[in-house]
Amino acid sequence: MPTSSLEHRFSEHAGQPAERIGRKRLLFLCQTLPFPPDGGVQIRSYNILRLLSYKYDVTALCFFRRATRPSPEAVEAGIAGLSGMAQVEAFQIPQEFSRLRLLWDHVRSATSRRPYTVFAYDSAEFAKRLKELLRFERFDLVHLDSLDLSSYLPALNGLPVACTHHNIESDLLARRALTEESPWKRYYFRIQASLLRSEEARWCPKIDLNAVVSDADGSRLTAIAPGANVITIPNGVDTKAFRPSPSTASARSIVFVGGYSWYPNRDALYYFGEEILPRIRRTTNVAVTWVGRAPTSVIDECSRKYGIRLTGYVEDIRPFVESAACYVVPLRIGGGTRLKILDAWAMGKAVVSTSVGCEGLQAVDRENILIRDDADAFASSVVELLEDVSLRERIGRAARQTAEEIYDWDVIGEKLHDAYDRLISPSRAVA
Repeated sequence: MPTSSLEHRFSEHAGQPAERIGRKRLLFLCQTLPFPPDGGVQIRSYNILRLLSYKYDVTALCFFRRATRPSPEAVEAGIAGLSGMAQVEAFQIPQEFSRLRLLWDHVRSATSRRPYTVFAYDSAEFAKRLKELLRFERFDLVHLDSLDLSSYLPALNGLPVACTHHNIESDLLARRALTEESPWKRYYFRIQASLLRSEEARWCPKIDLNAVVSDADGSRLTAIAPGANVITIPNGVDTKAFRPSPSTASARSIVFVGGYSWYPNRDALYYFGEEILPRIRRTTNVAVTWVGRAPTSVIDECSRKYGIRLTGYVEDIRPFVESAACYVVPLRIGGGTRLKILDAWAMGKAVVSTSVGCEGLQAVDRENILIRDDADAFASSVVELLEDVSLRERIGRAARQTAEEIYDWDVIGEKLHDAYDRLISPSRAVA
């Protein structure tokens, strides 16, 4: 990735012993192994780790998922990709290797009245290594990359803790419950949403800093945990890597980016295929490309049923986004902010999104985006962009400006460093 101005500023210290240059030490606890940064959570986690490594000496303990790390070699590649930023160790999620453990985690959630995710990340190996580090090493600050790891908070011995909230998870599950057709699933997700809300209310006021990705999420979290110290550290984009392409005035295609494994993306895919695309094709027979990891059966089904091309996993989304005339985000469920929109904005693309899809972003209808919430209006706006080159170029220019001024990772890094420095400042210690 291109070198940022922040990296230039702090690179003179890279690799030097902390005691020689007075750098603070940060413990980074993460629910994912964020390399390669090829998904929403991974992109944010990777970039937050990258930004923190410019100022702090970082030790990272990360969980990894079997689906994306199917071999020891894949795990080692993820560790190697982060090795220039931190000392990294990776741990498996126990339930992914035992069906009995998976069932037991659900039982423990039901009987203890605590969220299922707390037990999913309950690892004796992870806990042992954390205890060793805290016993033999000195850390000035802990970054907790998700409240899913809340069971490890009591072990942190009074160290200042900053926790990232990629979404307000209780709200996300409550929204999902509203769209589920199965009564049993609706019931389950409502229960888990309630348990997560209790977990947020319990821990967030005790955490020194809760970093949310949007002001909207900040308001939600404050309502759940009124005493919590909340700050907005938005998601970002590398505006040097994601740049506008040459004119696509003649393009007639649509693109969306999002992996099938995340439920809101699945819902968006089928909503688009069933409700929006037929309305678009009454006017034009446009090509549609859906970029992201998906099972072969789903790739075949969507090609046959909707005429949508699903690419499966790709290492670089930019060629697919570059060639499209219009970028769509038909999300009906979600929280946080959409990194997929930030990438499109940085590339100067005109975006049509639902209000949920662009929630939390500095999105202004008909200035840097088109926001449409029903299928007819969404389809009409896509057709409008396909046919009106000047409109989509104007919106694309405004989108790029928004990405540069508000969402560039360098801009975000300044705020992140200031907030974390205050947690370990001498004045805080005296207070």
